[in-house]
Amino acid sequence: MIDVPISALEVAVVEAGTRGVETLRDTASFARRLELLGYHRIWYAEHHHSPAIGAFPPVVLIAHAAASTSVIRLGSGGVLAPNHAPIMLAEQFGTLAALHPDRIDLGIGRGPGTFDEATARELRRGAGPATDAEYHDDVAAILSFLVDEVALGSLPEPWLLCSSTAGAALAARLGLPIAVAHHIRPDNTFAVLERYRAAFTPSRWCEQPRVVVCVEAICAETEQEAAWRAGPMDVVKAGLLKGLSEIPFPTPADAATHHFTAEERQALDGFRAQQACGTPEAVVRRLAQLAAETGADELMLTTPVYDLDARVRSYELIKKHCEAMKAP
Repeated sequence: MIDVPISALEVAVVEAGTRGVETLRDTASFARRLELLGYHRIWYAEHHHSPAIGAFPPVVLIAHAAASTSVIRLGSGGVLAPNHAPIMLAEQFGTLAALHPDRIDLGIGRGPGTFDEATARELRRGAGPATDAEYHDDVAAILSFLVDEVALGSLPEPWLLCSSTAGAALAARLGLPIAVAHHIRPDNTFAVLERYRAAFTPSRWCEQPRVVVCVEAICAETEQEAAWRAGPMDVVKAGLLKGLSEIPFPTPADAATHHFTAEERQALDGFRAQQACGTPEAVVRRLAQLAAETGADELMLTTPVYDLDARVRSYELIKKHCEAMKAP
C-alpha cells in the first residue's frame, strides 16, 4: 500500500510524427486529466536542443496548466539556476504564486538541460559551466529575492532537485525540501537521502527534512504492453549511452524494431529494475517498496511513453490500483 501523495513529472516529449505545438496542446489536457484522477502536483522539466523533448520554459507551461485547472499544484522540476538570473526566477514564480495562491512550486536544478555544449554556452551568454560556488550563490540569491516577493501575498514553495550528495548537502544547509532524481541516477538515491537527513537544518522554508522521490513508472494492463510502451524511451537512453543526444522519440512500433547491443540491453534492464514498469499490481508493489525503503514523503512519477492517452492511462491504472488497495 502507498500511503504518501503521488505526483507527476512531465517532460513534454515531442513524439515522432508530431510537432511541438501538438505537445503544447497536450500539456493542458494532461494537467486537467491528472487533476481529475487526484494527483497531487505536476512539475515540468527544463530541456534545450533535444529532438525528443520540447524546449518549453517550465514557467510558461505552469502558467498554461494553471489557467486550465483549479486545485492541482504545479511547478518546475526544475528550472536550471545557471541558465537564469535569480531575480527573474523570483519575479516569475512570485507572480505565478500570486495569481494561483498555494499552488505553485519552484523546483531548482543545476544542470544545463542540454548535452549540446554550444547550446549550454548560449544559455549562459558565453560563460562556461557554473562552478559549485556559483550555483550555491544562485540558489541563495533566488531564495533571497523570493522573500522580497512576499508583498504579492503568496510565495511559491521552493525545492532543490538532487541527484548527488553535493546537492543534498546544499539542500540540507539551506533547509529546503528535496526532490531526489531516482529516475536519472538511482544508484545515488540512498546516499543522497542519508546525507540530506543527517545534515538538515530547519529554515523558514522547511522545518524538517522533506523528500520527494522521482521514479520512472510505466504501467499497462499486461507486462508485454508495458514493455512495448517503454520501448521508445529505451531507444533514447541507448543513444545517450553512446554519447548521442540527437535522438528523436520514436513510435513504439519503430522502437520494437530497434537493435540493442548486449551491453545496452544489460544496462537498460538494470535501470528498469530500479524503476517501476509492468502491470498495475507490479508497478504499485514496486512503488510501495521504494516509498518504504526511502522513507519518501511523496512519490513523483515520470512516464515517458508515446501518445497522450497511453500516458494518462498509465497514471490512471496506478491511481486506481492504489485506491483499490486502500479499500476495506
